[in-house]
Amino acid sequence: MMSILKWLSGGIAGLIALVVILFIAMRGDYAVADLVTEDGTLPSREIADVRLHMWIEEGPPDAQTIVVLHGGAGGDFRSLLGLSGLADTHRVVFYDQRGAGLSERVPAELLTLDGYLEELDAVIALTYPGRPVVLIGHSWGAMLASAYLGAHPDRVARAVLIEPGDLEADGKVAWDARAADFMSGVDYALNAVLNGFRAAHVTGPDDLASDDFLIGQMIGVFVSHPENPYHCGTGYTAPTWRFGSLASALWRDALDTELDRIAQGTEYPGPVLFLAGGCNDWTGAPLQRRHVALFADARLQVIPDAGHDVVWDTPAAAIPAIRAFLSGDI
Repeated sequence: MMSILKWLSGGIAGLIALVVILFIAMRGDYAVADLVTEDGTLPSREIADVRLHMWIEEGPPDAQTIVVLHGGAGGDFRSLLGLSGLADTHRVVFYDQRGAGLSERVPAELLTLDGYLEELDAVIALTYPGRPVVLIGHSWGAMLASAYLGAHPDRVARAVLIEPGDLEADGKVAWDARAADFMSGVDYALNAVLNGFRAAHVTGPDDLASDDFLIGQMIGVFVSHPENPYHCGTGYTAPTWRFGSLASALWRDALDTELDRIAQGTEYPGPVLFLAGGCNDWTGAPLQRRHVALFADARLQVIPDAGHDVVWDTPAAAIPAIRAFLSGDI
């Protein structure tokens, strides 16, 4: 019995020593960007009682408005700024969704599909009141766009859906199963431990900065996994400002009833363009061909040499494809 106690005591002492060593070794200045609630110089608007980080490219007078929906949930619009190239013909509205990017952090009860839809509706009402907009959504943002198409089809003239991961509950099950391949193993666990210690040294600028840092780092590990087809074999380089940890966690655990509401967008009668990256055999062309078949008036365009973040990876091909769709050429 005494030998067992000695062994346990030695093991505990060793573990404590390892934790202390790692905590000291991971010391550093891990910067986390300010939110609009802390930095008044960031462009922002009050939307549905939440302060959102928002950037508007004005375009020609009285131009039709494009509203851009970023990925996540919990991401931001930084990697989609290439869509500013459409401002020669359209007004282009970028915003970080509630609880994400540089926008205000909100409690869990506001991070629901209803909350996101209310927010999007308010953005449209502010930027293009009474007239139908163009929606361009990437990944989760394309799923949110689909939900809005189902809820308010009369408020959308056209939609561009860039690699939505799924459009109903069964699709999420398949996505989660494949994603698990890139969120397991020794390397992933080691990164989680080391980033956890790094996050412990994050002291601001707000109470959620440490959690946002940790989740942002682990999202980076996931998307840059060498076997993840989200990139073309050279790593995932799309930039971000800051990840929203709570928004990400809550959508990951979303109820099937919320997921199935996204599928209601397939009843939208208007024109829809799906874009897929040519390098991506997961959420790329094979999946998007199945999604196209669900809509009455949809088509797919595959962008060569692009991964999941199509606009960032190959803007020289993605922007003209979107422009042609908006002009009715395809």
